[in-house]
Amino acid sequence: MLKGIRPELNGDILQALSNMGHGDYLVVSDTNFPSDSVARHSLLGRLLTIENVSAPKAIEAILSVFPLDTPLQPSVGRMEVIGKPDEIPDVQKEVQAVVDRAEGKSAPMYPIERMAFYDIARKAYCVISTGEMRFYGCFILTKGVIPAEDVAR
Repeated sequence: MLKGIRPELNGDILQALSNMGHGDYLVVSDTNFPSDSVARHSLLGRLLTIENVSAPKAIEAILSVFPLDTPLQPSVGRMEVIGKPDEIPDVQKEVQAVVDRAEGKSAPMYPIERMAFYDIARKAYCVISTGEMRFYGCFILTKGVIPAEDVAR
């Protein structure tokens, strides 16, 4: 354990998040997503896990250390419900609240059609599978930057 680091964030996840660069994609997936096979196509090439934790809790832990690329664009994508692109399931509403709290303002997520989501996910830096069992608990986060004046010394 480390001070100030959420226990959900194991060493492999912390290293991956740290190694990611500005604009890299991070996939956070539910238990139904083909996480292992998609992760094999990612830059990291293997699956990372935050087991037995919901997607909102996992994203809350990730955002405790991970800067989003929000100044220029929406930086969190959500998988669209098939045939109902405007429907927002509860899991996505919960993640939206987590993102807004982390950013300290409204930071709307953008929808990604299911097959397009898979295509983007295969090009991501890495995939983190969660214990989320609800459908459509899949998200893509874009890494932002931390200005030099905000880095703790």
